[in-house]
Amino acid sequence: MKRNATAVWNGTIKEGKGHLTTQSSTLSQTQYSFNSRFEEGVGTNPEELLAAAHAGCFTMKLSAELSQAGFTPEELTTKSVITLDPSVGKITKSELTLTAKVPGISEEEFQKYAKIAEEGCPVSAAFNFEITLEATLANS
Repeated sequence: MKRNATAVWNGTIKEGKGHLTTQSSTLSQTQYSFNSRFEEGVGTNPEELLAAAHAGCFTMKLSAELSQAGFTPEELTTKSVITLDPSVGKITKSELTLTAKVPGISEEEFQKYAKIAEEGCPVSAAFNFEITLEATLANS
């Protein structure tokens, strides 16, 4: 399976601007710029897209693991925070924060499957930086 996206950039790094388009067209000439990446400008940025990819991939992987174990997740909500250290020009971390409602699962089983999903998510495997996971089972 292959997926693609295209980036177009015009101008200098600070004054220029660009846009991103994905194969699915979910992003269609979505703007990005220096301001949207390093300040609070309108548009997306690579770190935000990595965060979305990591949160989405991990959450789907966890759903698969839970389903295979006989549990049906009622809701899985994952936030990924990607850290870019501008002083070294590197992404240094993805922090996953998960809140889940999974009927009938123990805390121990839940934590086990969350860890398996973190380690087995294809996006996690592609990253060469620290990944942390805080998983909260929020069953009533």
